[in-house]
Amino acid sequence: MENAKGRLITIEAGDGSGKATQTNALYDRLKREGYDVLKVEYPDYASESSALVRMYLGGDFGDRAEDVSAYGASAFFAVDRYASYQLKWKEAYERGAVILADRYTTSNMVHQAVKLQDAAEREAFLDWLWDFEFVRLELPVPDAVVFLDMPPEVSDRLIAARAKNNAARQKDIHEKDSAYLHRCHAAYSAVADKYGWARVQCSEAGEVRSIEDIHQDVYNVVKKVLGR
Repeated sequence: MENAKGRLITIEAGDGSGKATQTNALYDRLKREGYDVLKVEYPDYASESSALVRMYLGGDFGDRAEDVSAYGASAFFAVDRYASYQLKWKEAYERGAVILADRYTTSNMVHQAVKLQDAAEREAFLDWLWDFEFVRLELPVPDAVVFLDMPPEVSDRLIAARAKNNAARQKDIHEKDSAYLHRCHAAYSAVADKYGWARVQCSEAGEVRSIEDIHQDVYNVVKKVLGR
């Protein structure tokens, strides 16, 4: 696939790790510095293309994440990404803009691969997913993936605090299963190593680092990619 002129930067992390906060902070800083930058978020809940994703996360196909196969669930998310790319950011990417993605294909590499216990099956799935989205669907490959590494025992506290502050918000089937989220953190670490993601530590001695300190580490990674 021929490389476009733009840059795609993906922010990845488990639930409760500050992805949206850090994506917004990076977006604001790059805008101030004069970059042509666009922010996207997955799932794209504002779009009809996320209908199957919403049904899956809402428990329509089963109350547990494992009730839907890694391949089936990945197809739901891939369709949502394809529609978003074609309709919302392909033009900007091809003109040379910086695209900041709060989650991307990289999330399925973790959240769906974790359903497969056998190492060989997991590797086969990751190969299939890469081919499906980046080759068959021709979605852009990220130029950098920044993994916000928040230990699960710390993110558990953050998720609980978020739930307390927003009691009306319903947890999805991933968020309801803390054991699943803990397995996802281990999978994040393994996949980050496999694909060479940049890792930013988000806690120190069991306490969350400041938003500003985490942001500076994220910014330092991204600046190397942008090369300005």
